[in-house]
Amino acid sequence: MTAIIETNRLRLRKMNMRDKENLLKIFSDPETMRYYPNVKDQEETIRWINWTINNYHTFRVGLWIVEDKHTGEFLGQCGVVPQKIDGMVQMEIGYLFIREKWGSGYATEAAKACRDYGFEKLKVDQLVSIIDPANHASVRVAEKIGMKLDKSIIKWGKDLSLYIIKAR
Repeated sequence: MTAIIETNRLRLRKMNMRDKENLLKIFSDPETMRYYPNVKDQEETIRWINWTINNYHTFRVGLWIVEDKHTGEFLGQCGVVPQKIDGMVQMEIGYLFIREKWGSGYATEAAKACRDYGFEKLKVDQLVSIIDPANHASVRVAEKIGMKLDKSIIKWGKDLSLYIIKAR
């Protein structure tokens, strides 16, 4: 499939139904999903894929599948996702990778590429990330790509941290 973004090691491409089994590797793992409301089953994963595809059509962005550029191996998902915050739609950099690949720098590399895509291609003024404050690994990724803690918000029934980076 055609890449939306390529980095030195990664290819980010649009998600489709053929990605269901790979996404289930993330969504069915309680440790990977610890900071999310719950794990997802096959039906919920299909809804997730449909939601993502709808975002592509409606907003021209969404979560993309992240693969090893050289082997095609599935690593996770990362992208730019519309989120309603304080009554306004903001573009969020979201990322979630299979646990076996944690600590390899893939999330930071993909998130940085999505940051650049947001500013250079989408021409947005700022990007956000919504992170559970206990999710220290996700906080580190946000900070490594230049995001700063802006404030606490309540979303999805949880107290979450809003990280922001503004266009230069």
